Amino acid sequence: MSYQAEPSYTHGTPEKTGILLVNLGTPDAPTPRAVRTYLKEFLSDPRVVEIPRALWWLILNGIILNTRPKKSAAKYASIWLKEGSPLRVHTEKQAALLQGFLGQRSKAPFVVEYAMRYGNPSIPGVLHKLKEQNCQRILVVPMYPQYAASTTATVNDIVFAELQRMRNTPALRTIKHFHDHPGYIRALAGNINDYWLKNGRPEKLLMSFHGLPQYTLDKGDPYHCECHKTGRLLAQELGLQPGQYSISFQSRFGKAAWLQPYTSATLKEWGKQKTGRVDVVCPGFVADCLETLEEIAMEGREDFQHAGGGEYHYIPCLNGRDDWIRALTDLVADNLQGWLVETDAAELEQGRLRALAMNAKR
Repeated sequence: MSYQAEPSYTHGTPEKTGILLVNLGTPDAPTPRAVRTYLKEFLSDPRVVEIPRALWWLILNGIILNTRPKKSAAKYASIWLKEGSPLRVHTEKQAALLQGFLGQRSKAPFVVEYAMRYGNPSIPGVLHKLKEQNCQRILVVPMYPQYAASTTATVNDIVFAELQRMRNTPALRTIKHFHDHPGYIRALAGNINDYWLKNGRPEKLLMSFHGLPQYTLDKGDPYHCECHKTGRLLAQELGLQPGQYSISFQSRFGKAAWLQPYTSATLKEWGKQKTGRVDVVCPGFVADCLETLEEIAMEGREDFQHAGGGEYHYIPCLNGRDDWIRALTDLVADNLQGWLVETDAAELEQGRLRALAMNAKR
């Protein structure tokens, strides 16, 4: 195997701890060409689509990549910010805020970066960037509260694959999930309560999670159970009774059975029942993106009101809320125990001088 070239190193350089936040991904621009590049990488992942590779290659390259990019690009354009993709903008802000919040707790040298599993900035590129900053320890934080093989596990896949290409590998830790983390649950509840204080309360609250094929549950993926636990804990924190909220799953793709009930079908049914007001929140997303801003905020409204429903409110994701960033800081700090060690300047200087002396004797 041919290993990557190692970054240049100078004795006496402080070792740092790297913290890598990873979210799903986004195209570089709301254009068919950029979306096609993104979708090809995303949908080529065997953890994302678990059907025979040869058959899927024909479907993906013969049909999907020739029809879907134009439609998806129009959807991205409808939610695109002047700074760029909402998911990338919010994730970048979360990384910057985490750097500041964690810096208030520790004077140890550390670096917070973010990457996208699909698209840019790429995980391999950011891992190399962390190595260039002499990060000898890296904590990988997939920004998915609920674990799924098609999300969290695929982040680990590419991280470990990249380490196989390194001669000098850093120490590595990963976070599996935080679906029941108390700070995360409190931040979700705080976000909803703040919205209700300003806008009043609904007749029903719908907690919509990203959907997965039913076979993932049948094969042992814990995602479905973790979504329901998040929903139950959030309802308890909000003081809701069972009839006041429901849990559903969005973003169904293809004709196979997916986790149910479906968000679209639930909203249509509530509309038929002439429900006066529905609020929808997406606890599986920590940053707003296409699936929340277009599918839920726009398409969901159309489904509900076209069926006869009344008011429709989408409650934004946690994004850069202080209580969420503090919860994220707690989560990261808990998983960095023993790693955030302050640098001893005198010891570093002695090490540098010893190295210079050794080189002089050669």
